[in-house]
Amino acid sequence: MDFAKVVVGALVFGVGFGAVTSLVNAVSHHYADLESEAATISGASPIEIVSVMIDSGWAWAGAAVAVGWLVTRTNRSSALARGAVAGVVALLAATAAYGFVDTFQSGGPYMPEHPVWWVASVVFGAPLGAAGACAVRPGVVGLLARLVVPVGAAVQMVVLPPGRNERIVVIGQTVVWALAAICVGFVVIRFLGGRRSAQAG
Repeated sequence: MDFAKVVVGALVFGVGFGAVTSLVNAVSHHYADLESEAATISGASPIEIVSVMIDSGWAWAGAAVAVGWLVTRTNRSSALARGAVAGVVALLAATAAYGFVDTFQSGGPYMPEHPVWWVASVVFGAPLGAAGACAVRPGVVGLLARLVVPVGAAVQMVVLPPGRNERIVVIGQTVVWALAAICVGFVVIRFLGGRRSAQAG
């Protein structure tokens, strides 16, 4: 896959991710009863939990890792560079799409996203995309790359858990920690199984 295809693929992926995230947030806000004190303090709904999950930092990081893996899994030449470029392009595209869809839904003039998100897309998109490119590698490097998203998600739930009230935060933490534990267990068990097979062979 040449760099033109990498960029196009990352653009499509990023636009889709950003647009879907904005749409899910809009649906979530539409059904949230913010005029009720009880609902504000302890209200939650399945769509709001989904919104909190996909609009979290770990999910955006996961998108960059995923696109880095997607654009390099069938072509390992210059994998790190391809993954890094894809990660940056995908996050920039997602940020732009998120802003445009938000603007379309509000009916107001386009307000570009805060500069910090554009900078973060470049600063974090490159290493995260490169991690995605490393995810198929054997050995410790591949193992660490595959653990980036679940470990990062679990850490975020401790340091900066998302949600507008305590109930949503607790539900989000529980779901993310459970999924992260399952992913880590699966990755580690598979890694150890592969090493045993290699040693036996």
